[in-house]
Amino acid sequence: MTRIRSYHRPSSLGDALALLTRPDIATAPIAGGTVLNGLPDTMPEEVVDLQALGLDEITRDGAMLRLGATARLQDVVDHEWTPPVLRDLAKGEAPNTLRNAATVGGTVAAADPESRFLAGLLAFGATATIVSTDGEQTVAVADVLGDGRVLAGSLIVAVSIDVDVTAAASAGTARTPADTPIVLVAGCARGGVITLAATGVAETPMVIDLSDVDALDPPGDFRGTAAYRRHLAGTLGARVVADLQEGGAV
Repeated sequence: MTRIRSYHRPSSLGDALALLTRPDIATAPIAGGTVLNGLPDTMPEEVVDLQALGLDEITRDGAMLRLGATARLQDVVDHEWTPPVLRDLAKGEAPNTLRNAATVGGTVAAADPESRFLAGLLAFGATATIVSTDGEQTVAVADVLGDGRVLAGSLIVAVSIDVDVTAAASAGTARTPADTPIVLVAGCARGGVITLAATGVAETPMVIDLSDVDALDPPGDFRGTAAYRRHLAGTLGARVVADLQEGGAV
């Protein structure tokens, strides 16, 4: 295991990016530390603490809700502007102790295949604001999860969602109520269009189409085979759609 030899706490994005993009020095950003500390075998040589960059605010401009990258998941749970379904998904992401450390940006960057919060962000059509030495860009969170190279030499500074939806719902199946769902589907309806996203069916949470569920190729494990996970995705997705329709979404 590599031992961290240097710790940096820059006060500007420019300084943080300069540290992260140095050649030949394995450097990683850190905010809550829940991901990095959970993977000791991949420890970098140096870390860059993002907590002094002022990226922890949750703001709203009309229907657009902007979650700062270093906002804690518990901040998302507690904030009055968080849509109820997304609040519940963030609350179920981890125990309270971890929610008070884990951050929005870190959760997106980690791309945990079982992250119910990420499924919620995908269902809401979330975008990520990413800054690099080349400037700032806005990228769909689905694209960030689909290609981790998007984040190479960059930092997520915020995640934004349009909260003006007709309805939102989620459904999951777990071995016990306390377990992480084997598969969870979250859905949002906006303008008569329903977007569904699922956990547990790919290497990261992903947007799914009920008409194409049979094409999914989930990784199987002791909790469920690939076939069982495909079945759950279809069943839970149909349940979410029914809930949205019952709510007058379409």
